[in-house]
Amino acid sequence: MAALKKGRNASATSKPWRSLALILIAIVALTGGMFASGHTTPRLGIDLAGGTSITLAAVPEAGQESAINKTNMDTAVSIMERRVNGLGVSEAEVQTQGDRNIIVNIPKGTNSKQAREQVGTTAKLYFRPVIATELAGGGAAPQPSATGEPSADPSGDKAGDKATDGASQEATDGSSASADPSASATTQGRAVTDALKADASPSPSGKASPSPSATGGAADDSDAKLQAEYAKLDCTKESVRATAGDGAKATESTVACGQNSQGQWQKYILGPAAVDGTDVDEADAVLNTTSGAGWTVTMKFTGEGSKKFADITGQLAQKQSPQNQFAIVLDGEVVSDPYVRQALTGGNAEISGNFNQQSAQELANMLSYGALPLTFREDSVTTVTAALGGEQLQAGLIAGAIGLALVILYLLFYYRGLSFIAIASLMVSAALTYVIMALLGPTIGFALNLPAVCGAIVAIGITADSFIVYFERVRDEIREGRSLRPSVERAWPRARRTILVSDFVSFLAAAVLFVVTVGKVQGFAFTLGLTTVLDVVVVFLFTKPLLTLMARRKFFASGHKWSGLDPKALGAKPPLRRTRRPSAPAQTKEA
Repeated sequence: MAALKKGRNASATSKPWRSLALILIAIVALTGGMFASGHTTPRLGIDLAGGTSITLAAVPEAGQESAINKTNMDTAVSIMERRVNGLGVSEAEVQTQGDRNIIVNIPKGTNSKQAREQVGTTAKLYFRPVIATELAGGGAAPQPSATGEPSADPSGDKAGDKATDGASQEATDGSSASADPSASATTQGRAVTDALKADASPSPSGKASPSPSATGGAADDSDAKLQAEYAKLDCTKESVRATAGDGAKATESTVACGQNSQGQWQKYILGPAAVDGTDVDEADAVLNTTSGAGWTVTMKFTGEGSKKFADITGQLAQKQSPQNQFAIVLDGEVVSDPYVRQALTGGNAEISGNFNQQSAQELANMLSYGALPLTFREDSVTTVTAALGGEQLQAGLIAGAIGLALVILYLLFYYRGLSFIAIASLMVSAALTYVIMALLGPTIGFALNLPAVCGAIVAIGITADSFIVYFERVRDEIREGRSLRPSVERAWPRARRTILVSDFVSFLAAAVLFVVTVGKVQGFAFTLGLTTVLDVVVVFLFTKPLLTLMARRKFFASGHKWSGLDPKALGAKPPLRRTRRPSAPAQTKEA
């Protein structure tokens, strides 16, 4: 029995080294992974690194309140994220907040300005036929040049040759187009009236639908109202542009504004939407070196979209300028208005002209990711400079250092020698937290914001509380008259239960907070939950084994007055001893 008991004790003494070796290996492996990934510092959020935070609110269309649901909101988030990151903006964050808000965080850096402009462009995308257009200050819209060789197109279809000013484009079918002379205001007014009173107009399905004028006087009044709205539309004023075409449905004609590459604003009368943005499968900016066309934008339509696009281009090709143009309308603004000379039936189209790489990518991005299921308005925009973010980070670090210093002073004053174990455990916990946060940035996109820093500061107290619980259990055992080594082992089961229950409550609170909140508050909850889990790991694999080893040292085992385990200072009872029953005299004699 004695040999068996000795073997068990020997096995128990080897476990502290195993636990310490395990956590050391974990720290080394994580640190190596951090340096190997090239991300040696945690990724900082907008409020610390600087950038722009945009809050967008979903706005229901008339009679479509139910459209604002989780499915459509998640779809919008996905499209916005692809739209922003499609410009090369790295580490942008797009997430929902509540039932109808979306938060877009764009870090300070390359293309962040363009990303902000595009993320605010959140309405649905439509292809509408152009009925009339002119410069906002009056006069005919610029006409395109019609020279050049046709560009090769695998589908056999050519979309359009984009003019420098973006006002009009033509199909690259190799034929030349004669530029129409600028019409007078009277002639243009008659052309608008004739176009509005046409026998048929394109509908969203791509089929001809009865003209509004066919319904009688009410339609005439509607046409007159639209012409009057067009006549007084001043696209040079931002307030007017923001409300142009408000309330118009996809099946109705409307007015709109657009800007050419020379910075001039044009105004338009547009017919009912012929193709919806959801009909565009993909669009890309391509450098066409074979035909010398430079940067072009290629479009690929869905099966249904191909039929719609073939129908509308076939109808427009039979008309004169500007009625042979179609406008690409995003958020009520015309972003491009190519014109065609023949029906495009291959399901592919190409818009070419005087694009540069940036303008081609922007248009391709809008075509690819512009068809959101909901309409959004920009509620608020918050811009944080890098200097202000640096000041906030510095303030957070100072607050953390002050909190850590106060905890260390308390441990030194109250626990003396035991504080060495607590401080070492805090350092191990801080190292693990830092390395894991640095790795979570590139892996799951975790960004350390100011609330997350607050969560890390709060975690200092939670971690220190676990050490205190264990130390007090050990001291209680010593007060009962036991020596240090058995006190360390007897105190551990009771302290372990308390630590696990306390950390479970903290982790549960962090998990609930993470689920029910969004945005920056989630950073606080995530950090709090992470540090709570690490607290359990450190206490089990580092604090307990280290205290077991230190209990074998004479300084602690003898109860030195500076060890924090002095029996006299703790008011310990006399050592526990077993009492023996006195033997009866008769039994003693017989023995």
